[in-house]
Amino acid sequence: MNIFKITTLTRTLFFIVTDIFFIALSIWLAFILRFDGDIPVQYFSLIYKMIGLAIIFIIPIFYFQKLYSFSWDYVSANEAISLFKATTLAFLLLIITIFLLSPYFNFPSSIIFISYILVFIFCGVLRFSKRIYLRIIGQNRMSDKETTLIVGAGDAGEQILRSIISSNKTSYYPIGFVDDNPMKKGVLIHGIKVLGKISDIPNLTESLQIKQLIIAFPSAGSKKIREAVEFGKKADIWKIKIAPPLSEIIRGHVSFKILKDVEVEDLLGREPVNLNTKEIEIFIKDKSVLITGAAGSIGSELSRQVAKFKPMTLLLLDQDETGIFNISRELEGYFPGLKIQRFVADITDKEKTNKIFEQFRPEIIFHAAAYKHVPLMEENVDEAVKNNIFGTKNLAEAAISFNAEKFIFISTDKAVNPSSVMGTTKRVGEMICQLFNKKNKTKFISVRFGNVLNSRGSVIPIFREQIKKGGPIEVTHPEMKRYFMLTSEACLLVLQSGAMGQGGEVFVLDMGDPIKIVDLAKEMIKLSGLVLDKDITIVFTKPRPGEKLFEEILTAEEGTVATQNKKIFTAILPNLNLEGLEEKIKNLENNISNSEKDKIIKALIEITPCFKPGDSTMY
Repeated sequence: MNIFKITTLTRTLFFIVTDIFFIALSIWLAFILRFDGDIPVQYFSLIYKMIGLAIIFIIPIFYFQKLYSFSWDYVSANEAISLFKATTLAFLLLIITIFLLSPYFNFPSSIIFISYILVFIFCGVLRFSKRIYLRIIGQNRMSDKETTLIVGAGDAGEQILRSIISSNKTSYYPIGFVDDNPMKKGVLIHGIKVLGKISDIPNLTESLQIKQLIIAFPSAGSKKIREAVEFGKKADIWKIKIAPPLSEIIRGHVSFKILKDVEVEDLLGREPVNLNTKEIEIFIKDKSVLITGAAGSIGSELSRQVAKFKPMTLLLLDQDETGIFNISRELEGYFPGLKIQRFVADITDKEKTNKIFEQFRPEIIFHAAAYKHVPLMEENVDEAVKNNIFGTKNLAEAAISFNAEKFIFISTDKAVNPSSVMGTTKRVGEMICQLFNKKNKTKFISVRFGNVLNSRGSVIPIFREQIKKGGPIEVTHPEMKRYFMLTSEACLLVLQSGAMGQGGEVFVLDMGDPIKIVDLAKEMIKLSGLVLDKDITIVFTKPRPGEKLFEEILTAEEGTVATQNKKIFTAILPNLNLEGLEEKIKNLENNISNSEKDKIIKALIEITPCFKPGDSTMY
C-alpha cells in the first residue's frame, strides 16, 4: 500500500511540475508569436504576472477534473475531453480576472487565445506521449510474436488490444478483428482492422497465417463462444484464449493478463445473467454481511461478489484456516478500503457463533457452510447431520436472537426427493428456514440450484486430473445427467434472490438444460486435443450410494412462479406440517450423540418421509 501511495504521489507531482513548465512556455510563446519574436520591453513584467495567474487557475482545475489521477498507459479520449473542459474553464476565469484588472493587464487579447491553444496542445501531448511511444515501439516489437486474431470488436476487444500494444511481455501480434456486427466491418481500432465475421476465421487463418485466437466477448453466451471455438478448431488453431465472463472480472477492466484457456465450462449453457444491480446495492451497501463457508467454492465467490457492493463489514467464517487466509488476502488486494473480519470457527459451536453475532451484529447472513460430497456423507451420517442441520439451526437461532435482517440458505437440487443423506440434510435445512421465518422479524430465504462448474471436488476437476494421467475417464452411467452453472453466475443470482426475498421463499435458479456427464467428458477430451478411444477412453462404473441418474429441481407436488428475474423462480411449496418439527429435530439430536447410523437414518425419515436412503438405482 505504501509503495502504491508513493508512486501515485510522485506521478502527480511530476505532472503538476511539467504542466507548470508548459503553462509558462505557452504564455512566453504566445507573446513571441504575437510580436513576431520581438517582444516590447514593457510587456516583460506582464508575462510573469499572466503566468502566475494562469498557474493559479489551471492547476487546481486540472486537479479537480482528475487530470492527475489517470492511467498513463491507458489514456483515452475521455482524458482529452476532460483536458479541453478544464483548459476552457481555466481560461474563461483568466479572461474575467484580466478584464477586471484591465488597468494592470494592458496587452493584445489575441495573446490569451494563443496561450489557450498552446496550453491545450502541450498538456495534451504530455498525457498522450507514453501512449504514442508505446504504440510506436509496440509495432516494432510485434515481429517476433505470434499472429493473433481477436474475436469481438467491442469494448473488451478494444481493451485487450490496447493492453497488448502497451506491453512488452506478451506473445500476441494482433493482426485483426472479426465481429458479426456488419456495421463494424472495415473499422480501424487502434490501427487494427475488423476483417470480417466469425465464420471468416478459417479463410483469414489461411491467408494471414494466424496462430492464436483471443475470444473477447465476456458478456456473450456459450453459443457464440462455442461457435468461435469451432471455427478456430476448423482452421487448426489450438492456441485459443478467452476473456472470463464479466461476473468474474473483479475490477471491470479487461486486459490480456486475465485471459484464460478455453475450458469446458465456457461452452456449456453459459448465458448472460441480467441483474438488478441497484436492488442488490441497496440490499448490501453499508451493512454488516456474514458469509459462512467463506473458504469454499460458493462461499469464496459470494465473498468476491458481495465485496463489489461495498458492505460496511464483511465477516468471513470457515473451519479451513488456509482457505480463509487466502480469500481474505485476495479481497484485501482488490478492495483495500473494505473492512474484513476473519473467523476460523465451526458453525456447530454454539458459544463461538453467539459471540461472533453479539460482537459484530451481522445484518445479512449467507449460509454456504456445508458438507456436500454425497458418497462421503453416506459413510459419515452423524457428521453430515451435525454440520448441515444443527450448524444451520445454530446460525438461524443466532440470527433471530441478534435481529439479523435476512438469512439466505444455500440449498441444492439434491434436497428434492432426496436419496442421499447430504440431500436430506439440506432438505431439513430448508424446513428449518421456513419454521424460523415465522419466529421473528428475520427473513429466512432458501436458494436451490444444481452443480457448480469447476467447484472443488466436482466432476470437471476430477476429469481434468484423469485426462492428465492419460485416462481412463470414469463416468458413473451413460444416462447420468446433471444441471450445471458457473460459480460466479450462481452467486450473483443468490445475491439477487436475497435482495428480492421477503421471507419464507425457496428460490429455484434456472440451470438451463441438464447435461449428460458422458457428453461433458467427450467435450473435455476434444478440448485437450485428444481423440476418444484412440488417445483416451471412457469407462462406465455404477451409481454410488445416494446418487441418482438425474437430479430434479422440484418435487412432484411443487411448481414455480416467475419472478422479475427470468433466471429465478419461486417454488410453490406444498403445505408442510411444521408442527412438531422442533421435537423431531430434538429426537434427531439425541440419536446423533449415540452415533448410531440406523437410528439417525430413521430419525431423518421421520422428518422427511420423501427420503429414500440407499436406493439410487430407482432414480
